[in-house]
Amino acid sequence: MSALARTLFGRRTRRRWIHLILGGALAMPYVFVGELIVGPFTNSQNLFSSLPHQLLAFGAGLPLAAITGVFPLTRPMSVAVVRALCGVDGDRLADGPARTRQAKGRTAVWFTLHLGFGGVIAGMSLATPPFAVVLIVLPLYAGLRGSRLDLPELFDHAWALALSPVAGAAMLAALAGCAAGTGALLARWAPELLGPTPEDRLAAAEAHAADLAVRNRLARELHDSVGHALSAVTLQASAARRVLDRDPEFVREALAAIEDTTRRTVGELDAVLGVLRDADSPGGTPGLPGTAPAPAPTLAADLDGLLHRTRAGGLRVTATVEADPEALPPLVSREAYRIVQEALSNALKHAGPGTSVALRIRVVPDGEELAITAENPAPTAAVPRPGGGHGLRGIADRARLLGGTTECGPVDGVWRLHVRLPLGLHIRLPLEGPA
Repeated sequence: MSALARTLFGRRTRRRWIHLILGGALAMPYVFVGELIVGPFTNSQNLFSSLPHQLLAFGAGLPLAAITGVFPLTRPMSVAVVRALCGVDGDRLADGPARTRQAKGRTAVWFTLHLGFGGVIAGMSLATPPFAVVLIVLPLYAGLRGSRLDLPELFDHAWALALSPVAGAAMLAALAGCAAGTGALLARWAPELLGPTPEDRLAAAEAHAADLAVRNRLARELHDSVGHALSAVTLQASAARRVLDRDPEFVREALAAIEDTTRRTVGELDAVLGVLRDADSPGGTPGLPGTAPAPAPTLAADLDGLLHRTRAGGLRVTATVEADPEALPPLVSREAYRIVQEALSNALKHAGPGTSVALRIRVVPDGEELAITAENPAPTAAVPRPGGGHGLRGIADRARLLGGTTECGPVDGVWRLHVRLPLGLHIRLPLEGPA
C-alpha cells in the first residue's frame, strides 16, 4: 500500500504533475486561437459552455503548437523543464537549440504531446477535485442535494448517497493515477524526443576535443615554462651556494638570473592561468583587472635571454644560429623557442651543471624547414624523477602539430635531439593558447 501511495502521490509524481499542469497552461493560448478557428463553424454563442466545442478548439490548437515546436529555442526550454521536474537524467537530454530537421521534428512532437497531455490533465485537475469533494460530503449535507447543483436524480436514492463518498474517493484516485501514468509516460519518451541526435553528439565531441586540445596546450606551456624555470633556478641557487665565499661576482650573476627567470615565469604562468579562467568563466572575465598577460616568448625576442639564464645555471651552451629569427613565422618562432627551452632543461636535469651543450638552429638549404639540433654527452645512468618524462613528449607534440618531425636518442655517446619544423605551417590541430 505504501508503494502504491508513493507511486500516486510521491515527490517525483507531484513534480511530474506540475510539469503536466504547466503544459496545460502553455496550451491555453492555442485553445483560444482554436476557438477563433472553429467558432464560425459552430452555433454555440459561448464556446466554453460546451464540452464538445472545447475539445474541438483544443484539437484545432494542437497543430499550431506543433508548428511552434520547430522554433530553435523550444528545445532548450523543454529540456530545462524536463530536467527540473520529470526526474530524467540530464545526460540523456540534448543541450542547445534544435538545428537539424530531425531534431526540430522530434521537438515538435514532444511539445505537442506535452501540451496535449498537459491540457487534458490540467482540465481534469481543475474539474475533478471539486466534484469529488461534493460527492464525498453529499451524505452529510442535505442542502447540497437541492436543485442548485443540478445533481442527477440518481442521488435521491439512499443507496446512491451511501456510495457517493466511495465514488468521490475513486475519482480522486483515478485522477492521481492518470497524472502519474501520463507523467511517467512523458518521462520515458523525453530521452527519445529531446535526446541528442547524431549531429548533436558529433558537435559535442568536436567541442570536447577542441577543449582538450587547448587544455593540453596549456599543460605543455606550464610544463615547459615552469619546469624549465624551476630546474634552472635550482641549479643556479646550488651553484651560487657552492661558491658563495669564493666568487661573489658569480653569485651576483646567478641571483640576477634567478630574479629574471622567476619574473618571466610568473608572467607566463599568469597568462596561462588567465586563459584557463577565461575558458571556465561564463562571461570570459579576465583573471586580474589592470594586468596584461605576458606575451609568449619567441626565438626572435627571447633566445638570448634564455641562453644567458641557462649559462648562469652552470650549463655550457654553444649556440649556432644560421637563421634570421625575425623572418620566421610567429607561430614557428614561438614553438621553436619552447623546443629549445625544453632541450636545455632536459640537459640541466639529466646531465647536470658543467655539461656542454651544442645548439644549432638553421634553415635547411631549400628554405622550407627550420632545423633545431641539440647535442650533449649522454648521461651514464638515468636518474628517475617523479612526474618526469613529459618533456620529450611535449617536444614531439609541438613538432607534430606544426607538421614537423622529431628524432631523439643516443648517437655515438652523445644525446642528440633533432627537430624539423616546416615554415609552411601545415598545422594539424588548432594551437590556441596564451598569446
